[in-house]
Amino acid sequence: MESKRQQKMASLLQQELAQVLQRDLPHLFGGGLAPGISLVRVTPDLGQARVYLSLLLGSDANDRLEIIQDNAKAIRQALAKRIRQTARVVPELIFFHDDSAAYAAHMDQVLGTLDIPPAPKDDADDEEQKPTRPRLFKGE
Repeated sequence: MESKRQQKMASLLQQELAQVLQRDLPHLFGGGLAPGISLVRVTPDLGQARVYLSLLLGSDANDRLEIIQDNAKAIRQALAKRIRQTARVVPELIFFHDDSAAYAAHMDQVLGTLDIPPAPKDDADDEEQKPTRPRLFKGE
């Protein structure tokens, strides 16, 4: 379970990293869409931050993640300029591809192809299982 301190730092990093990737370093993506940051997890000592990127569905997701990992130092420096008044130490950034959207789409497709027959409806069973009022006293 994360402490409030970790949660605050993760929230700050998520907001500021989104700004860095969209405004400060858009040239990394060659004019393309900057990735969204879906989740940030910070270690208890605030020394490392795991950043999960939503790179959208596409064939170039691994290439884009590699570009971001290669430029992690520049991203960290740009982040440091933005949060230097708030945070004493800027954590080391470790980037991961968040493929939960692709997994959700796959599961939706799998569930959509299932052929589940409707449950049989028996009138005789419904009459036998009428709710009865609980007896409170022996005489009732």
